[in-house]
Amino acid sequence: MNSVLVIQSLISGIMMGMIYALLGVGFSLTWGVMHVINIAHATFGLLGAYLAYSLLQRFGVDPIFSAAASAPLLFLAACAVYRLLIRPIAQAREVVVASMILTFGLAIILENVMVLLWKADPRVLTPVYASGALIVGPFYFQYPHLVGFGLSIVGISAIYLFLKKTYTGMAVRAAWQQPDAARLYGVNLYRISMITFALAVSTAGAGGISLALLYSFEPHSHNLWLIYLFLVVIVGGVGNVAGVALAGLIIGVITGLSMAFLPYQWVNIVTFGLLMIFLIFRPHGIFSQGV
Repeated sequence: MNSVLVIQSLISGIMMGMIYALLGVGFSLTWGVMHVINIAHATFGLLGAYLAYSLLQRFGVDPIFSAAASAPLLFLAACAVYRLLIRPIAQAREVVVASMILTFGLAIILENVMVLLWKADPRVLTPVYASGALIVGPFYFQYPHLVGFGLSIVGISAIYLFLKKTYTGMAVRAAWQQPDAARLYGVNLYRISMITFALAVSTAGAGGISLALLYSFEPHSHNLWLIYLFLVVIVGGVGNVAGVALAGLIIGVITGLSMAFLPYQWVNIVTFGLLMIFLIFRPHGIFSQGV
């Protein structure tokens, strides 16, 4: 077996896995803190990718700056979505089921809006460095992959530090661990839930842009992305940022190695088969659940 190919595949898998982790960490937060499974999470990520595509094509804006610009826009949009759609079902007896049905409908609406605005043709993010690569000995690192990986590291680190070092972040953790006690200590659970949902959606935009630097995308790409979201969250532990990051790395490495040495039709079989075996022996994920 070619050792260079193995190491190159590991590197590519790590980069891809961190991007899945960035896309999944917000999905994990809303699931863990609010008990809301946001089926439209990947769709918001795809919307971020389309916004970056439009800014690049019309104004030449680099995807890095598009990620910075789209984050506050998606944050505000998510606040509106929370007020109009998510908050009314927060007290439902089966909030998990209700949220899945509601956000599934939202995902379908957003997908059709994207078809109307950008058509159904596959699109590709092609910044000026799209064809460039950093070569280190026998290994090469495509610049778009490095940029997507860098965005992921920054995004995941920012969320982790927000949760651990800020008062609002600690309130989010308290709302997850002991909601009744948090309420008694003056934590506004409505405000915390809205911030959590909006933060999750804004990170989804950055994750979508990062994925769009690796692969072409179209309005229904969110369906495939959603599968990987469930994988990284369930393997990493619901609401666990570090667990989701590690799960993303594991899934990325498995996928990268499979794509290097197996026919394409076997990649998903191997990836999902190994993860099913893992979950049989560790159904609660790598770490205990929690923020």
